[in-house]
Amino acid sequence: MRRTTHWLRPPGPIAPGMKIGLLGGSFNPAHEGHLYVSEIALKRLKLDYVWWLVSPQNPLKPVAGMAPLRERMAAAASRFEHHPRIQIVDVETALGTRYTIDTLTRLKRRFPQVHFVWLMGTDNLAQFRRWKRWADIARSVPIAAIIRPGTALAPLYSKAVQRFACSRRDPASLSQLALADPPCLVVLDGRRNAMSSTALRSRADRDEALLRIIPA
Repeated sequence: MRRTTHWLRPPGPIAPGMKIGLLGGSFNPAHEGHLYVSEIALKRLKLDYVWWLVSPQNPLKPVAGMAPLRERMAAAASRFEHHPRIQIVDVETALGTRYTIDTLTRLKRRFPQVHFVWLMGTDNLAQFRRWKRWADIARSVPIAAIIRPGTALAPLYSKAVQRFACSRRDPASLSQLALADPPCLVVLDGRRNAMSSTALRSRADRDEALLRIIPA
């Protein structure tokens, strides 16, 4: 049976005019860097909530090393579900979508009264052009890219920034980004957090290797 957006339950409070940030990713695992991006966006863009869209399988990432969706959801919830303005959801499973452009289209159709903003770190901005129909994503919703360590120069070379950047610098303008007509892409900076899922997995692998060689 074909899945429809009609049956997607709101993952959290919904009201007309709400401003909600969407942070997609594998969350393999969820970490403080994800929280950092979310809190910068909540504060600077005056969002009501941020939804973490945990992807069943990122098309640009290998299947090897990817924990099962249920484990990634549970790990994210165990660490971050206490946050009053972050909702951890697997809407792509409910919608039957795989690509961001399709997920956004369905979400906007299902929740037309909500103003969505797509959130990403500049580490993802560097490869944004590899995403399916990336330009249509930029034309679908406003985008905020938060600078992550090691990728501070990424906006200078990003085709998306060159094509779709909008001049919103003062706090009043940024707080209205969710209401802007796309395309409108802004780059936000703040206290940097270097944590990444790759670093966490590498640390876990190293610790496991040490346990193997340490006598019981």
